[in-house]
Amino acid sequence: MSNTFMDENSPNDGGLLATQAPGDNAPAISVSELSSALRRTVEGAFDHVRVRGEISGFKRHGSGHCYFTLKDDSACLDAVIWRGNAAALRFAPEDGVEVVATGKLTTYPARSRYQIVVERLELAGQGALMALLDKRRRQLAAEGLFDAAPKRPLPFAPRVIGVVTSPTGAVIRDILHRLEDRFPCHVVLWPVPVQGEGAAARIAAAVAGFNALGPGGPMPRPDLIIVARGGGSIEDLWAFNEEEVVRAVAGSRIPTISAVGHETDTSLCDFAADMRAPTPTAAAELAVPVRRDLLASVRELGLRSERCARRTLDRAAEQLQASVRHWPDRESLLAPQRQRLDELSDRLPRALRGRLDRARGELGHAAGALRPGLLVAAHVRARERLEALWRVAGLVHPNRPLEKGYARVEDRDGHILISAEAARGARLLRLVFHDGAVDAATGGGAAPPPRRPPPVGTKVEQPKLL
Repeated sequence: MSNTFMDENSPNDGGLLATQAPGDNAPAISVSELSSALRRTVEGAFDHVRVRGEISGFKRHGSGHCYFTLKDDSACLDAVIWRGNAAALRFAPEDGVEVVATGKLTTYPARSRYQIVVERLELAGQGALMALLDKRRRQLAAEGLFDAAPKRPLPFAPRVIGVVTSPTGAVIRDILHRLEDRFPCHVVLWPVPVQGEGAAARIAAAVAGFNALGPGGPMPRPDLIIVARGGGSIEDLWAFNEEEVVRAVAGSRIPTISAVGHETDTSLCDFAADMRAPTPTAAAELAVPVRRDLLASVRELGLRSERCARRTLDRAAEQLQASVRHWPDRESLLAPQRQRLDELSDRLPRALRGRLDRARGELGHAAGALRPGLLVAAHVRARERLEALWRVAGLVHPNRPLEKGYARVEDRDGHILISAEAARGARLLRLVFHDGAVDAATGGGAAPPPRRPPPVGTKVEQPKLL
Protein backbone atom coordinates (compact mmCIF):
# COMPACT_ATOMS: atom_id res chain seq x y z
CA MET A 1 0.00 0.00 0.00
CA SER A 2 1.44 3.37 -1.07
CA ASN A 3 0.82 6.73 0.42
CA THR A 4 0.34 9.92 -1.76
CA PHE A 5 0.98 13.26 -0.19
CA MET A 6 -0.75 16.31 -1.77
CA ASP A 7 0.64 19.82 -1.53
CA GLU A 8 -1.89 21.86 0.27
CA ASN A 9 -1.29 24.73 -2.28
CA SER A 10 -1.82 22.46 -5.33
CA PRO A 11 -5.26 22.86 -6.96
CA ASN A 12 -7.17 19.67 -7.28
CA ASP A 13 -8.49 20.35 -10.91
CA GLY A 14 -7.61 17.11 -12.60
CA GLY A 15 -5.13 18.91 -15.01
CA LEU A 16 -7.73 21.15 -16.60
CA LEU A 17 -6.08 24.44 -15.71
CA ALA A 18 -2.79 25.70 -17.12
CA THR A 19 -0.05 25.75 -14.51
CA GLN A 20 3.56 26.77 -14.55
CA ALA A 21 5.89 24.30 -12.91
CA PRO A 22 8.96 25.51 -11.01
CA GLY A 23 11.84 26.14 -13.44
CA ASP A 24 9.54 26.30 -16.52
CA ASN A 25 11.20 28.71 -19.05
CA ALA A 26 8.39 28.71 -21.66
CA PRO A 27 5.77 31.11 -20.39
CA ALA A 28 2.55 31.39 -22.42
CA ILE A 29 2.40 34.31 -24.92
CA SER A 30 -0.54 35.75 -26.90
CA VAL A 31 -1.27 35.02 -30.53
CA SER A 32 -0.54 38.63 -31.42
CA GLU A 33 2.83 38.43 -29.73
CA LEU A 34 3.68 35.24 -31.61
CA SER A 35 2.47 36.72 -34.94
CA SER A 36 4.58 39.82 -34.36
CA ALA A 37 7.62 37.70 -33.54
CA LEU A 38 7.12 35.62 -36.69
CA ARG A 39 6.73 38.77 -38.76
CA ARG A 40 9.96 40.25 -37.43
CA THR A 41 11.76 36.99 -38.06
CA VAL A 42 10.48 36.64 -41.65
CA GLU A 43 11.06 40.27 -42.57
CA GLY A 44 14.53 40.22 -41.02
CA ALA A 45 15.57 37.05 -42.83
CA PHE A 46 13.92 37.89 -46.21
CA ASP A 47 14.01 41.66 -46.42
CA HIS A 48 15.10 41.57 -50.08
CA VAL A 49 14.24 38.66 -52.37
CA ARG A 50 13.69 38.13 -56.08
CA VAL A 51 11.11 35.46 -56.88
CA ARG A 52 10.36 34.03 -60.31
CA GLY A 53 6.92 32.62 -61.01
CA GLU A 54 3.74 32.78 -63.05
CA ILE A 55 1.02 35.32 -62.24
CA SER A 56 -2.32 33.80 -61.23
CA GLY A 57 -5.53 35.42 -60.02
CA PHE A 58 -4.38 39.01 -60.68
CA LYS A 59 -6.80 41.62 -59.30
CA ARG A 60 -6.50 45.39 -59.14
CA HIS A 61 -8.52 46.66 -56.18
CA GLY A 62 -10.48 49.92 -56.25
CA SER A 63 -7.95 51.35 -53.78
CA GLY A 64 -5.20 50.95 -56.39
CA HIS A 65 -3.47 48.00 -54.68
CA CYS A 66 -2.84 44.82 -56.70
CA TYR A 67 -3.22 41.27 -55.36
CA PHE A 68 -2.17 38.04 -57.08
CA THR A 69 -0.38 34.74 -56.59
CA LEU A 70 3.05 33.68 -57.84
CA LYS A 71 3.20 29.98 -58.60
CA ASP A 72 5.37 27.34 -60.19
CA ASP A 73 4.92 23.60 -60.61
CA SER A 74 4.79 22.74 -56.90
CA ALA A 75 4.23 25.84 -54.78
CA CYS A 76 2.52 29.22 -54.67
CA LEU A 77 3.15 32.50 -52.90
CA ASP A 78 0.73 35.33 -52.22
CA ALA A 79 1.85 38.73 -53.47
CA VAL A 80 0.70 42.31 -53.09
CA ILE A 81 1.74 45.53 -54.82
CA TRP A 82 0.83 48.72 -53.00
CA ARG A 83 -0.75 51.54 -54.95
CA GLY A 84 2.40 53.67 -55.31
CA ASN A 85 4.42 50.86 -56.83
CA ALA A 86 1.46 49.62 -58.92
CA ALA A 87 1.23 52.97 -60.68
CA ALA A 88 4.91 52.72 -61.67
CA LEU A 89 4.61 49.33 -63.42
CA ARG A 90 5.90 49.42 -66.99
CA PHE A 91 3.43 46.79 -68.21
CA ALA A 92 -0.03 45.60 -67.30
CA PRO A 93 0.22 42.29 -65.39
CA GLU A 94 -1.94 39.46 -66.69
CA ASP A 95 -2.63 35.90 -65.62
CA GLY A 96 -0.25 33.35 -67.11
CA VAL A 97 2.67 35.76 -67.54
CA GLU A 98 6.00 34.66 -66.06
CA VAL A 99 7.59 37.46 -64.05
CA VAL A 100 10.37 38.20 -61.58
CA ALA A 101 9.08 39.96 -58.47
CA THR A 102 11.48 41.94 -56.27
CA GLY A 103 10.48 42.84 -52.72
CA LYS A 104 10.40 41.54 -49.17
CA LEU A 105 8.57 38.75 -47.38
CA THR A 106 6.14 39.54 -44.62
CA THR A 107 3.24 37.91 -42.84
CA TYR A 108 -0.46 38.61 -42.76
CA PRO A 109 -1.46 37.82 -39.15
CA ALA A 110 -5.19 37.95 -39.81
CA ARG A 111 -4.93 34.84 -42.00
CA SER A 112 -1.73 33.20 -40.65
CA ARG A 113 -0.19 33.53 -44.12
CA TYR A 114 3.00 34.91 -45.48
CA GLN A 115 3.28 36.98 -48.65
CA ILE A 116 5.71 39.01 -50.68
CA VAL A 117 5.32 42.77 -50.88
CA VAL A 118 6.42 43.50 -54.46
CA GLU A 119 8.37 46.68 -55.09
CA ARG A 120 9.31 45.95 -58.69
CA LEU A 121 7.77 43.56 -61.22
CA GLU A 122 9.60 42.54 -64.40
CA LEU A 123 8.96 40.04 -67.15
CA ALA A 124 11.05 36.91 -66.82
CA GLY A 125 13.13 37.28 -69.96
CA GLN A 126 12.47 37.85 -73.66
CA GLY A 127 10.37 34.74 -73.96
CA ALA A 128 7.89 35.90 -71.33
CA LEU A 129 7.67 39.30 -73.01
CA MET A 130 6.95 37.76 -76.39
CA ALA A 131 4.41 35.38 -74.85
CA LEU A 132 2.59 38.33 -73.26
CA LEU A 133 2.69 40.22 -76.54
CA ASP A 134 1.29 37.27 -78.48
CA LYS A 135 -1.44 36.71 -75.92
CA ARG A 136 -2.49 40.34 -76.01
CA ARG A 137 -2.40 40.41 -79.80
CA ARG A 138 -4.72 37.42 -80.03
CA GLN A 139 -7.07 38.87 -77.42
CA LEU A 140 -7.40 42.26 -79.14
CA ALA A 141 -7.65 40.67 -82.59
CA ALA A 142 -10.56 38.56 -81.34
CA GLU A 143 -12.35 41.80 -80.39
CA GLY A 144 -11.99 43.08 -83.96
CA LEU A 145 -9.57 45.93 -83.19
CA PHE A 146 -7.25 44.88 -86.02
CA ASP A 147 -9.93 44.23 -88.69
CA ALA A 148 -9.43 45.89 -92.05
CA ALA A 149 -13.11 46.78 -92.61
CA PRO A 150 -13.33 49.68 -90.10
CA LYS A 151 -10.09 51.29 -91.30
CA ARG A 152 -10.60 54.64 -93.04
CA PRO A 153 -8.73 56.09 -96.02
CA LEU A 154 -6.30 58.91 -95.31
CA PRO A 155 -7.23 62.43 -96.43
CA PHE A 156 -5.53 63.38 -99.70
CA ALA A 157 -4.14 66.75 -98.58
CA PRO A 158 -4.75 67.35 -94.85
CA ARG A 159 -4.71 70.97 -93.75
CA VAL A 160 -3.79 70.13 -90.12
CA ILE A 161 -1.73 67.13 -88.97
CA GLY A 162 -1.52 66.12 -85.29
CA VAL A 163 1.69 64.39 -84.16
CA VAL A 164 1.95 62.36 -80.95
CA THR A 165 5.61 61.88 -80.07
CA SER A 166 8.45 63.16 -77.91
CA PRO A 167 9.18 66.87 -78.40
CA THR A 168 12.96 66.39 -77.96
CA GLY A 169 13.73 63.42 -80.21
CA ALA A 170 14.78 63.31 -83.83
CA VAL A 171 11.38 61.94 -84.85
CA ILE A 172 9.52 65.25 -84.81
CA ARG A 173 12.36 66.99 -86.66
CA ASP A 174 12.34 64.33 -89.38
CA ILE A 175 8.57 64.59 -89.78
CA LEU A 176 8.59 68.40 -89.95
CA HIS A 177 11.49 68.42 -92.42
CA ARG A 178 9.81 65.89 -94.68
CA LEU A 179 6.47 67.71 -94.61
CA GLU A 180 8.19 71.00 -95.43
CA ASP A 181 9.86 69.42 -98.46
CA ARG A 182 6.75 67.68 -99.79
CA PHE A 183 3.67 69.70 -98.86
CA PRO A 184 3.88 72.41 -96.16
CA CYS A 185 0.89 72.30 -93.81
CA HIS A 186 -0.07 73.15 -90.23
CA VAL A 187 1.38 70.68 -87.67
CA VAL A 188 0.18 70.41 -84.05
CA LEU A 189 2.51 68.51 -81.69
CA TRP A 190 1.13 66.78 -78.59
CA PRO A 191 4.28 66.09 -76.53
CA VAL A 192 4.41 62.74 -74.72
CA PRO A 193 7.08 60.40 -73.33
CA VAL A 194 7.47 57.46 -75.68
CA GLN A 195 8.86 54.97 -73.16
CA GLY A 196 9.15 54.47 -69.45
CA GLU A 197 6.73 54.93 -66.60
CA GLY A 198 3.36 56.44 -67.55
CA ALA A 199 4.17 56.63 -71.28
CA ALA A 200 1.25 54.46 -72.37
CA ALA A 201 -1.32 56.51 -70.47
CA ARG A 202 0.08 59.77 -71.88
CA ILE A 203 0.04 58.47 -75.46
CA ALA A 204 -3.55 57.23 -75.15
CA ALA A 205 -4.61 60.54 -73.61
CA ALA A 206 -2.99 62.46 -76.48
CA VAL A 207 -4.92 60.50 -79.14
CA ALA A 208 -8.14 60.98 -77.20
CA GLY A 209 -7.34 64.67 -76.74
CA PHE A 210 -6.98 65.26 -80.47
CA ASN A 211 -10.34 63.55 -81.03
CA ALA A 212 -11.96 65.74 -78.36
CA LEU A 213 -11.03 68.98 -80.15
CA GLY A 214 -13.97 70.71 -81.77
CA PRO A 215 -14.04 72.82 -84.92
CA GLY A 216 -13.48 76.53 -84.43
CA GLY A 217 -11.62 76.14 -81.11
CA PRO A 218 -8.36 77.76 -80.03
CA MET A 219 -6.46 74.66 -81.20
CA PRO A 220 -7.35 73.42 -84.70
CA ARG A 221 -8.73 69.90 -84.99
CA PRO A 222 -6.34 67.76 -87.05
CA ASP A 223 -7.44 65.96 -90.20
CA LEU A 224 -4.83 63.25 -89.59
CA ILE A 225 -2.93 61.91 -86.53
CA ILE A 226 0.61 60.46 -86.66
CA VAL A 227 1.71 58.36 -83.65
CA ALA A 228 5.47 57.99 -83.91
CA ARG A 229 8.74 57.19 -82.16
CA GLY A 230 12.21 56.04 -83.16
CA GLY A 231 13.57 52.52 -83.14
CA GLY A 232 14.56 50.50 -80.11
CA SER A 233 14.25 47.15 -78.39
CA ILE A 234 10.93 45.53 -77.68
CA GLU A 235 11.20 46.81 -74.13
CA ASP A 236 11.66 50.38 -75.41
CA LEU A 237 8.64 50.06 -77.70
CA TRP A 238 6.48 48.35 -75.10
CA ALA A 239 4.32 51.42 -74.39
CA PHE A 240 2.87 51.07 -77.92
CA ASN A 241 1.87 47.47 -77.13
CA GLU A 242 -0.19 48.45 -74.09
CA GLU A 243 -3.90 47.82 -74.34
CA GLU A 244 -4.95 51.40 -73.57
CA VAL A 245 -2.83 52.76 -76.44
CA VAL A 246 -4.15 50.16 -78.88
CA ARG A 247 -7.76 50.88 -77.93
CA ALA A 248 -7.25 54.64 -78.19
CA VAL A 249 -5.76 54.35 -81.70
CA ALA A 250 -8.39 51.86 -82.89
CA GLY A 251 -11.21 54.03 -81.52
CA SER A 252 -9.94 57.29 -83.02
CA ARG A 253 -12.49 59.06 -85.21
CA ILE A 254 -9.61 60.86 -86.95
CA PRO A 255 -7.58 58.71 -89.40
CA THR A 256 -4.28 57.60 -87.86
CA ILE A 257 -0.81 56.58 -89.08
CA SER A 258 1.36 54.47 -86.78
CA ALA A 259 5.11 54.95 -87.27
CA VAL A 260 6.71 53.14 -84.34
CA GLY A 261 10.34 52.07 -84.68
CA HIS A 262 12.19 51.14 -87.84
CA GLU A 263 11.06 48.94 -90.71
CA THR A 264 11.60 45.64 -88.86
CA ASP A 265 9.91 46.83 -85.63
CA THR A 266 6.24 45.98 -85.19
CA SER A 267 3.89 46.99 -82.39
CA LEU A 268 0.21 46.35 -81.70
CA CYS A 269 -0.37 50.04 -82.36
CA ASP A 270 0.61 49.39 -86.01
CA PHE A 271 -2.20 46.83 -86.37
CA ALA A 272 -4.80 49.15 -84.81
CA ALA A 273 -3.98 52.24 -86.90
CA ASP A 274 -5.59 52.99 -90.25
CA MET A 275 -2.15 52.96 -91.92
CA ARG A 276 1.26 51.63 -90.83
CA ALA A 277 4.42 53.46 -91.85
CA PRO A 278 7.80 51.69 -91.64
CA THR A 279 9.50 54.85 -90.28
CA PRO A 280 8.41 58.29 -89.04
CA THR A 281 9.80 59.83 -92.25
CA ALA A 282 7.71 57.42 -94.28
CA ALA A 283 4.67 58.48 -92.23
CA ALA A 284 5.17 62.07 -93.40
CA GLU A 285 5.41 60.83 -96.99
CA LEU A 286 2.17 58.87 -96.62
CA ALA A 287 0.41 61.81 -95.01
CA VAL A 288 0.78 64.36 -97.80
CA PRO A 289 1.40 64.37 -101.56
CA VAL A 290 4.37 66.08 -103.24
CA ARG A 291 3.45 69.69 -103.91
CA ARG A 292 5.79 70.00 -106.90
CA ASP A 293 4.28 66.90 -108.47
CA LEU A 294 0.78 68.28 -107.91
CA LEU A 295 1.69 71.59 -109.54
CA ALA A 296 3.24 69.77 -112.48
CA SER A 297 0.14 67.58 -112.79
CA VAL A 298 -2.10 70.66 -112.70
CA ARG A 299 -0.05 72.34 -115.42
CA GLU A 300 -0.11 69.21 -117.54
CA LEU A 301 -3.85 68.84 -117.09
CA GLY A 302 -4.30 72.51 -118.02
CA LEU A 303 -2.32 72.04 -121.22
CA ARG A 304 -4.25 68.90 -122.07
CA SER A 305 -7.56 70.68 -121.45
CA GLU A 306 -6.46 73.56 -123.69
CA ARG A 307 -5.43 71.18 -126.48
CA CYS A 308 -8.70 69.28 -126.18
CA ALA A 309 -10.71 72.51 -126.30
CA ARG A 310 -8.77 73.73 -129.35
CA ARG A 311 -9.29 70.44 -131.17
CA THR A 312 -13.00 70.53 -130.30
CA LEU A 313 -13.32 74.05 -131.71
CA ASP A 314 -11.45 73.11 -134.87
CA ARG A 315 -13.68 70.09 -135.46
CA ALA A 316 -16.79 72.18 -134.80
CA ALA A 317 -15.63 74.83 -137.31
CA GLU A 318 -14.98 72.15 -139.92
CA GLN A 319 -18.42 70.61 -139.33
CA LEU A 320 -20.04 74.06 -139.55
CA GLN A 321 -18.33 74.84 -142.84
CA ALA A 322 -19.34 71.45 -144.24
CA SER A 323 -22.94 72.05 -143.18
CA VAL A 324 -22.97 75.58 -144.67
CA ARG A 325 -21.92 74.23 -148.03
CA HIS A 326 -25.02 72.04 -148.10
CA TRP A 327 -27.43 74.82 -147.11
CA PRO A 328 -29.65 76.25 -149.93
CA ASP A 329 -29.26 79.82 -151.16
CA ARG A 330 -30.97 82.50 -149.11
CA GLU A 331 -32.88 83.87 -152.08
CA SER A 332 -34.11 80.39 -152.90
CA LEU A 333 -35.37 79.94 -149.33
CA LEU A 334 -37.18 83.31 -149.17
CA ALA A 335 -38.59 83.53 -152.73
CA PRO A 336 -41.78 81.42 -152.11
CA GLN A 337 -42.56 83.37 -148.94
CA ARG A 338 -42.09 86.67 -150.72
CA GLN A 339 -44.41 85.58 -153.53
CA ARG A 340 -47.01 84.44 -151.02
CA LEU A 341 -46.78 87.81 -149.26
CA ASP A 342 -47.43 89.65 -152.53
CA GLU A 343 -50.50 87.53 -153.23
CA LEU A 344 -51.94 88.17 -149.77
CA SER A 345 -51.31 91.93 -150.01
CA ASP A 346 -53.30 91.99 -153.28
CA ARG A 347 -56.21 90.03 -151.77
CA LEU A 348 -56.44 92.05 -148.55
CA PRO A 349 -58.16 95.25 -149.98
CA ARG A 350 -60.77 93.17 -151.81
CA ALA A 351 -61.48 91.14 -148.67
CA LEU A 352 -61.89 94.30 -146.55
CA ARG A 353 -64.33 95.88 -149.06
CA GLY A 354 -66.41 92.73 -149.17
CA ARG A 355 -66.61 92.50 -145.38
CA LEU A 356 -67.63 96.18 -145.13
CA ASP A 357 -70.46 95.68 -147.63
CA ARG A 358 -71.81 92.71 -145.69
CA ALA A 359 -71.74 94.71 -142.44
CA ARG A 360 -73.71 97.57 -144.02
CA GLY A 361 -76.38 95.13 -145.24
CA GLU A 362 -76.75 93.56 -141.80
CA LEU A 363 -77.04 97.00 -140.20
CA GLY A 364 -79.77 98.10 -142.64
CA HIS A 365 -81.75 94.93 -141.98
CA ALA A 366 -81.57 95.42 -138.23
CA ALA A 367 -82.47 99.14 -138.40
CA GLY A 368 -85.94 98.28 -139.78
CA ALA A 369 -86.87 96.58 -136.51
CA LEU A 370 -85.74 99.52 -134.34
CA ARG A 371 -88.55 102.06 -135.13
CA PRO A 372 -89.24 104.66 -132.33
CA GLY A 373 -92.94 103.85 -132.10
CA LEU A 374 -92.26 100.22 -131.28
CA LEU A 375 -89.79 101.19 -128.60
CA VAL A 376 -92.26 103.61 -126.92
CA ALA A 377 -95.05 101.00 -126.88
CA ALA A 378 -92.74 98.39 -125.34
CA HIS A 379 -91.68 100.91 -122.70
CA VAL A 380 -95.30 101.72 -121.73
CA ARG A 381 -96.22 98.06 -121.41
CA ALA A 382 -93.19 97.38 -119.18
CA ARG A 383 -94.07 100.36 -116.93
CA GLU A 384 -97.67 99.27 -116.49
CA ARG A 385 -96.59 95.77 -115.57
CA LEU A 386 -94.09 97.08 -113.01
CA GLU A 387 -96.72 99.31 -111.35
CA ALA A 388 -99.11 96.34 -111.08
CA LEU A 389 -96.43 94.24 -109.43
CA TRP A 390 -95.65 97.10 -107.02
CA ARG A 391 -99.30 97.34 -105.94
CA VAL A 392 -99.42 93.58 -105.29
CA ALA A 393 -96.22 93.83 -103.21
CA GLY A 394 -97.78 96.60 -101.13
CA LEU A 395 -100.80 94.44 -100.37
CA VAL A 396 -98.69 91.53 -99.05
CA HIS A 397 -96.21 93.67 -97.07
CA PRO A 398 -95.95 92.36 -93.44
CA ASN A 399 -96.59 95.84 -92.02
CA ARG A 400 -99.91 96.23 -93.84
CA PRO A 401 -101.96 94.32 -91.15
CA LEU A 402 -100.49 96.54 -88.43
CA GLU A 403 -102.53 99.45 -89.70
CA LYS A 404 -105.69 97.44 -88.91
CA GLY A 405 -104.80 96.96 -85.22
CA TYR A 406 -102.71 93.85 -85.43
CA ALA A 407 -99.26 93.49 -83.80
CA ARG A 408 -96.22 91.44 -84.77
CA VAL A 409 -94.49 89.39 -82.00
CA GLU A 410 -90.71 89.19 -82.08
CA ASP A 411 -88.00 88.10 -79.66
CA ARG A 412 -85.35 90.51 -78.49
CA ASP A 413 -83.09 89.46 -81.41
CA GLY A 414 -85.71 90.47 -84.00
CA HIS A 415 -86.87 86.97 -84.95
CA ILE A 416 -90.65 86.74 -85.68
CA LEU A 417 -92.54 84.32 -83.37
CA ILE A 418 -95.52 82.57 -84.93
CA SER A 419 -96.63 80.29 -82.06
CA ALA A 420 -97.46 80.52 -78.36
CA GLU A 421 -94.88 77.85 -77.57
CA ALA A 422 -92.16 79.92 -79.23
CA ALA A 423 -93.30 83.01 -77.31
CA ARG A 424 -93.17 81.15 -73.98
CA GLY A 425 -89.73 79.84 -74.81
CA ALA A 426 -88.43 83.31 -75.61
CA ARG A 427 -89.92 84.93 -72.45
CA LEU A 428 -88.68 88.40 -73.38
CA LEU A 429 -90.75 89.68 -76.29
CA ARG A 430 -91.08 92.72 -78.50
CA LEU A 431 -94.53 93.77 -79.79
CA VAL A 432 -94.37 95.75 -82.99
CA PHE A 433 -97.35 98.05 -83.83
CA HIS A 434 -97.85 100.31 -86.83
CA ASP A 435 -96.63 103.32 -84.89
CA GLY A 436 -93.86 101.75 -82.78
CA ALA A 437 -92.76 98.79 -80.60
CA VAL A 438 -93.02 97.88 -76.88
CA ASP A 439 -91.22 95.25 -74.74
CA ALA A 440 -93.14 92.44 -72.98
CA ALA A 441 -92.49 89.23 -70.99
CA THR A 442 -94.23 85.84 -70.70
CA GLY A 443 -94.70 83.39 -67.83
CA GLY A 444 -96.53 85.72 -65.47
CA GLY A 445 -93.33 87.41 -64.29
CA ALA A 446 -92.80 91.09 -63.97
CA ALA A 447 -92.41 92.89 -67.21
CA PRO A 448 -88.91 94.18 -67.96
CA PRO A 449 -88.31 97.83 -67.32
CA PRO A 450 -89.44 100.04 -70.14
CA ARG A 451 -86.87 101.20 -72.57
CA ARG A 452 -85.47 104.59 -71.95
CA PRO A 453 -86.62 107.13 -74.45
CA PRO A 454 -83.98 107.99 -76.95
CA PRO A 455 -82.10 111.25 -76.46
CA VAL A 456 -83.60 114.39 -77.83
CA GLY A 457 -82.82 114.79 -81.48
CA THR A 458 -82.42 111.04 -82.09
CA LYS A 459 -84.39 109.81 -85.08
CA VAL A 460 -86.45 106.66 -84.39
CA GLU A 461 -86.84 104.41 -87.38
CA GLN A 462 -90.37 103.01 -87.81
CA PRO A 463 -91.32 100.14 -90.05
CA LYS A 464 -92.27 101.53 -93.38
CA LEU A 465 -95.07 100.37 -95.57
CA LEU A 466 -93.96 99.93 -99.12
